[in-house]
Amino acid sequence: MKKGLFTFLLTFIVGLFVVSAQVENPTQWSFSQKNLGNNEYELVFKAEIETGWHVYSMYTPEGGPLATNLSLEEHVKGVEFVGKATENTPHKEFDDIFGVDVWSFSNEYIITQKIKVTELSLASVSAILEFQVCREGQCVMFDKTFDIKLGESKTEIKKVEAVDAEPKEAEKDESLWLFFWGAFIAGLAAVIMPCVFPMIPMTVSFFMHGDSDKGKARAKAMFFSLSIIAIYTALGLVMSILLGPDFINWLSTHWVPNVFFFVIFMVFAASFFGAFEIVLPSWLVNKSDAQADKGGYVGAFFMAFTLVLVSFSCTAPIVGTVLVEAARGSVLRPIIGMLGFSVAVALPFGFFAFFPSKLGNLPKSGGWLNSVKVVLGFIEVALGFKFLMVADQTYHWGLLDREVYIAIWITIFTLQGLYLMGKIKFAHDSEVKHIGVTRLAFIIATFAFVVYLIPGMFGAPLRAFAGYLPPQESIDFDINRIVRDNVKQISVSGVSSTAAKPVECEDAKYTDFLHLAHGLEGYFDYDQALKCAKAQNKPIFLDFTGHGCVNCREMEQTVWADPRVMEILKNDYVIAALYVDDKTKLSEEEWYVSESDGKTKKTLGKQNADFQIDKFASNAQPNYILLDSRGGDDDDLQQHVMAPARGHNLDADAFVEFLKQGVEEYKKRENK
Repeated sequence: MKKGLFTFLLTFIVGLFVVSAQVENPTQWSFSQKNLGNNEYELVFKAEIETGWHVYSMYTPEGGPLATNLSLEEHVKGVEFVGKATENTPHKEFDDIFGVDVWSFSNEYIITQKIKVTELSLASVSAILEFQVCREGQCVMFDKTFDIKLGESKTEIKKVEAVDAEPKEAEKDESLWLFFWGAFIAGLAAVIMPCVFPMIPMTVSFFMHGDSDKGKARAKAMFFSLSIIAIYTALGLVMSILLGPDFINWLSTHWVPNVFFFVIFMVFAASFFGAFEIVLPSWLVNKSDAQADKGGYVGAFFMAFTLVLVSFSCTAPIVGTVLVEAARGSVLRPIIGMLGFSVAVALPFGFFAFFPSKLGNLPKSGGWLNSVKVVLGFIEVALGFKFLMVADQTYHWGLLDREVYIAIWITIFTLQGLYLMGKIKFAHDSEVKHIGVTRLAFIIATFAFVVYLIPGMFGAPLRAFAGYLPPQESIDFDINRIVRDNVKQISVSGVSSTAAKPVECEDAKYTDFLHLAHGLEGYFDYDQALKCAKAQNKPIFLDFTGHGCVNCREMEQTVWADPRVMEILKNDYVIAALYVDDKTKLSEEEWYVSESDGKTKKTLGKQNADFQIDKFASNAQPNYILLDSRGGDDDDLQQHVMAPARGHNLDADAFVEFLKQGVEEYKKRENK
């Protein structure tokens, strides 16, 4: 029984690692071909789909998610499809997001397609399969190529591993690994909390002295560590089950959860400052502690559970921070976040269980532990304002412009530096008789950060924190903008080198509360941008963005700021920035009922989001699409796309090539 419990827990933890490791490899494909005679062949494509993932049908109803597509190699003549492809029976279910019945396949997906060869000299041809694999709100796009040898008289089966196919750049969720390591660092911070750190030698000593067999003692100590991981990760799993893509989107953009999270972070900070302690009912802790006294592996598990409960007053704000951040991403993030956090918490227990002699090297408990809590309290305050900033930007309250936000951060971290110097004291603090080397290093780092922030009050981009600050355009006293506006005035009063815009290029709507980065000019309405692009004979740079999109701000401050990118965007494109989370309510004349979900779209953000889903089958931000200026709002805009769309990627050189590719393609189409 004990061995079975240990095996189950170990399998559970390993399984969670496998989930995170195989995000980009959920399918394995094979195909066979059969010569039917009369120059016809039957092709069978078969996918083995990992548990939890699904692939959408080739015949997904219009308005639904991106359908699987099978096509033959371009520019090859002499071969054609015979009839439509057939599939095995799909799972049919109504999708609340798209508002239609969605057809999908789990575990196994089989496509059968006949082709006919009309050019007998043709020896081979390639078939390209494009499909989307999804799980719990996370989708990955793949392209696969299959070589078909013509003239074969017998069935040929080939195996194609999914690892050979690279997911499309815009669909990668590389932030999962970054979030894992961020949560891991948060877990390390939790370890040195006053109610966790002293328990390391106590707990390890208990295991090492409570059993004469050192091997069994170490095994129980390791089981104790794995139990910590399982308990915290189970919390993340529950969060993932309770949440969903719709709820996550609401959490990310609506003012109610953002203001609530801001208040929660302030409560966490007050707890760290010593105003009160967040505690669980004593009966729950006592009951778990009684179970821990039973010994064995069951006792080890409940001892881990007791540790989680007892340390709640210290770890709750950190765990809450991780879960709040996790809830604003994909549904995998709570699991990944709690996994990273718990591994860091459990690591010292496992390490010192194997090397108990190293316990003597641990620093002694003391006032420094409370200092760690207080410093984390300052960080909680700074992070909490990020949620209030998102609500402020989305609803245009005008509370947290960039200089106000930066001023708050400067104040917070100045106070933190003074605290580390011993000039400010909180409850439970010890007197700082002298400043050690470690404390001095933190003081230097804190004040260096404050000095780094100060130029931001006057328009410095502060690119290292671009995604966590209000947009550059919200600052009142921006030296760069003042200089740029003066240059424009001189250009207008003197001889301007820039040709005047055609009368068809109207004044942009919504410029009283929406602005493009770096003083670029453009539109926030697609129809206006299209009209101006046609008048100027230019392509359209379509930017699906959001006020609460951290990656969007990072792209603007890092990639858009590149002089080459700025030059191309300014001279060769008409920019249309469409905010998908803006809550500005439009007049009733502008309302419409969406064909995608049948709901009335009343706000600017809802209409832009519906436009993105309806026309481009995507809801990710940032999403950059290059369009020619031939299409209208009712057209199939996919045929007007001039290059594969791009998302969050900080490679400025690649972005320049992306823009140049669009310009070249536009010229080619104009010459046809």
